[in-house]
Amino acid sequence: MAKILLALHGFHSSPASLKVVQMSSYLATYHPEIIFICPQLPCLPADMWRVIESVFEQYKDDQIALMGSSLGGYLATKAAQKYQVKVLLINPAVFPYHLLSHAGPQKHPHTSENYLIDATYLTQLKALQVPFKGTSEQCWVLLQEEDQVLDYREALEKYKQCKISCEQGGDHGFIGFERYLPQIIKFLF
Repeated sequence: MAKILLALHGFHSSPASLKVVQMSSYLATYHPEIIFICPQLPCLPADMWRVIESVFEQYKDDQIALMGSSLGGYLATKAAQKYQVKVLLINPAVFPYHLLSHAGPQKHPHTSENYLIDATYLTQLKALQVPFKGTSEQCWVLLQEEDQVLDYREALEKYKQCKISCEQGGDHGFIGFERYLPQIIKFLF
């Protein structure tokens, strides 16, 4: 049985994000037995979910763990709930549809795809919301209080039954993520 770490990047991000690159490099050096997957997520939420489901289908006989940041954390929460796997959430979005409610036409900065955040998009996003029932053994949440995009207190409330590391300062990208890499892998696997 292979060990798989599926990473889900944030809104308008990519597999080239700093946290993904740091994790990939760490695994290549210290845990080459772990297969690291970070797909470029499509723009529409329903398509994002199909990509996630396809990874779980492809590796259904293997041990899968999740890592999700921001919108990727929102998606990882649903996947962890559905598939009952371990998950690391970094400054996860709790109500992303509130932030995007007036967004309109978009151009993805990494794929150059044009798309629209409209009522259909928001309906698809809301459909991925779950009342998370994870435990401190299943879910670890990393938060920084100076996240300039999300209110960390929403995540503190939603994930209060999980393992939480909440730091003063920081930002939405989670400054100093690399400090946690050894502990994260130990937790997930």
